[in-house]
Amino acid sequence: MTVRDFREFMALAEQQGKLRRITKTVDPSWEPACLIKWMYQALPAEQRFGLLFDDVTGKDMPLASAALGASADTYALALGVERDGLNNIWGRALDNHLKPQVVNEAPCQEVVRLGKDASLDILPIPIWTPGKDVAPYITTTTITQRADNAQQNMSVYRTMVRDQHSVLLNINPGRDGYICAHTYLDRGKPAPVAWVIGAEPAVYFASVANLPSGVDEIALAGGLKSAPIEMVKAKTLDIFVPANAEIIIEGEILPDEMADEGPFGEFAGYMGSVSPKPVVRITAITHRRDPIYYGLASQMPPSESTTIQSLSNAPLILYRLREELGESSVTDVSIDLTFGGGLAHGIVAMRPEHPGHAKEVAQKLIEHTALKRITMVDDFVDIRNPQQLSWALNSHYHPSRDTQIFDEAILPLDPTAELSVAGLPKGSKIIVDATQTRDAGPTSLPTMAHMEKALETWRTAGLPDFEIPAGLRKMLERP
Repeated sequence: MTVRDFREFMALAEQQGKLRRITKTVDPSWEPACLIKWMYQALPAEQRFGLLFDDVTGKDMPLASAALGASADTYALALGVERDGLNNIWGRALDNHLKPQVVNEAPCQEVVRLGKDASLDILPIPIWTPGKDVAPYITTTTITQRADNAQQNMSVYRTMVRDQHSVLLNINPGRDGYICAHTYLDRGKPAPVAWVIGAEPAVYFASVANLPSGVDEIALAGGLKSAPIEMVKAKTLDIFVPANAEIIIEGEILPDEMADEGPFGEFAGYMGSVSPKPVVRITAITHRRDPIYYGLASQMPPSESTTIQSLSNAPLILYRLREELGESSVTDVSIDLTFGGGLAHGIVAMRPEHPGHAKEVAQKLIEHTALKRITMVDDFVDIRNPQQLSWALNSHYHPSRDTQIFDEAILPLDPTAELSVAGLPKGSKIIVDATQTRDAGPTSLPTMAHMEKALETWRTAGLPDFEIPAGLRKMLERP
């Protein structure tokens, strides 16, 4: 079972050693971000954990980060499954969206701050790239809405704190948030926007998935949670927000008012540029009586944002290949945990049905996803095991025959991209086909029967116990 709300997840993570408390007083202008960077950059994935800062200088509420995306283990913990069950739970959710349930009272509105009381100064908003970011940034799920049909969208847009009562929202042309906002702004009206802090984990995971335009993220979150997400009407806006969140910030994007936003540490590992972005006036801050402020950590990969984006978008790609594009021979998809939904390395396991089939599937991914590198392997290769992946590349990949490069790909934020005449960032993508294209004969492993029998000797000798890796089991079960 998935957790009911954010604080239940935090308690579970702490109980299982996946969340550590820092009781020392910390300065939000540099300390939390630096400690989080040490955790991601210095510890192997299996040893990472979320951080909860109990005492933040000048603030009355704690600050937390990295708990949802410390590793694949914490992500799976938030959804109540084992790591190898992530694609399955996403598949079920994509088939079974659950519409939200509207409620009249909500924990996120136990305290309501309006007017001058709706000051961002009460929140422990960190500076994420100390010494380089120009200001604190809100990094969380953002809700926008269309004026014509009241359809809401959830995504994550970095938000620069301008002063106590206004922010700059990094929405760009082509993104759903930009499209929603302009259904109001183009009519000369302010556009509603809300930031959701400390929602159910499923809400965060759905909001970072690269869903087709028009798909309701909150209904997908309900599918992931296996229960409808409770929503409540915002206090100053005609939009609905997750009722069980810790904190909600409400605001209006002002027509024709822009200011310079940035620089900000980006997911690709370099500082983002400065450019004009819309000004948003804060209209309300509502929260629980004892709220926890939560911010998603990004910047140099691996990070929390790249981890949860990768783990959310891989099952989405698997579902799309199998259910929408008819590629039923595809058995698994993973994305490296360093670049999330964009510029990433996608690895696809499949059972090729004819010569060139793997390349055909990869070409669909070139067209339909933001993946920059795509590696195709046979279904008996464990795509999450670097050793098995290297073995497949060394044994099955013929570089001059099995490589395809696609130029003129539009790749925003790619540090290698060059601007075209039209001002678009153009780069290239690559396909590596490491599926077996000729019969190399039986693998040089003993039979499964011999290996299972040897386990008896292993255990009798008192050697360390272990689970047979899934990829190795597949290899042993091959003829």
